[in-house]
Amino acid sequence: MPRLAGKYQGYEYSSPYAKVYDIYYARQYHETRPKVKKKKNLLQLIISSIILILISITTIPVYYKNITKTFLNPTPYKNVNIDLKEFVHPSYLSNSIFLGTHLFEYASEGKEAQMIKPEENTNMPVLGNSLKLLMDEYKTVIPAIYVWDYDTGNYIDINASQTYPTASIIKIPVLIDLFKSIENNQVALDDVMSLTEYYRTEGSGSLQFKAENSKYTIDELANRMITESDNSATNMLMSKIGGMPDVNAQARSWGLKNTEVHTWLPDLKGTNFSTAREMGTMLYNIDSNEKFLTQTSRNKIFEYMGHVHNDRLIQAGLGAGAKFYHKTGDIGSMLGDAGIVITPNGKKYIVVIFARRPHNSIAGKDFIVKASKIIYSYMVK
Repeated sequence: MPRLAGKYQGYEYSSPYAKVYDIYYARQYHETRPKVKKKKNLLQLIISSIILILISITTIPVYYKNITKTFLNPTPYKNVNIDLKEFVHPSYLSNSIFLGTHLFEYASEGKEAQMIKPEENTNMPVLGNSLKLLMDEYKTVIPAIYVWDYDTGNYIDINASQTYPTASIIKIPVLIDLFKSIENNQVALDDVMSLTEYYRTEGSGSLQFKAENSKYTIDELANRMITESDNSATNMLMSKIGGMPDVNAQARSWGLKNTEVHTWLPDLKGTNFSTAREMGTMLYNIDSNEKFLTQTSRNKIFEYMGHVHNDRLIQAGLGAGAKFYHKTGDIGSMLGDAGIVITPNGKKYIVVIFARRPHNSIAGKDFIVKASKIIYSYMVK
């Protein structure tokens, strides 16, 4: 048999069986080496998959929580003073419910808005400087102030477009929505509701101490909601007119971008919010927009707002003989008052003051009273 030369991995050899060796080693190289490589790749794949699964389990819940917190439960204390439609897609957020479907309602604008805005002329620098000096005395109080003069259209804007917790001042849009519903024959003032445990709640108002299933007319409930700031009455009325979603939807139709109800009263965490300017707009439309509410509705609203029991805030800073139609609000972190002042000499102006403060700090009350005195003195001079 002739000897045949062969070569394997750099080694030369000569053997009658070289051809056989070539075939054997070729088989060993091409069959065994790839199998080792496949095993290695499979092991790497298993390890990578385990690591990926562990990372997903650890991080996805965190990101999901942050995303849902950002879009589905936005913090109301942020100073958002533009319509959310400008940067949030409706699928991420809802501020209204219709037939069980969460919706995002855009605020009506221009002629489509039911409310009209007070025509603002010139900012009042002298009054503004006086209020800023007062703010320097109360470093722990962060106020939002809106003042509008009926005679001149001149105004004061100190953080007036910043969103603030409203506490019980949110009862103003609830009251407006109630009377819009009455005008649309959806509700009547002599309708009767029963106080059940579902509606009974703590905080301000006397209904919380009344007997279960005691009955009250809508007129009685509205009166208690404003004069006593009764939280149980407020919840009953909101339920009657369609709940919080209805109030929010109506606020959008009125043209309000930053007024929302998120919590049944009492709202101790301050999740119901608005701005001083939007509260001023609501007061202006109650008083001066004949197309928005009938004279009968306006008279009834002023009947309630002229007999508010809490006279220790803006009203405490007014001169003798001044009339004040208003609604107060008080929670630990915020104290406020909003209303229309008519002085003895006929001067008329809207004033809204929100005061963020350390929890239950008396500084909030003192600031509002002194600010009211400064504003009143300027207006009547």
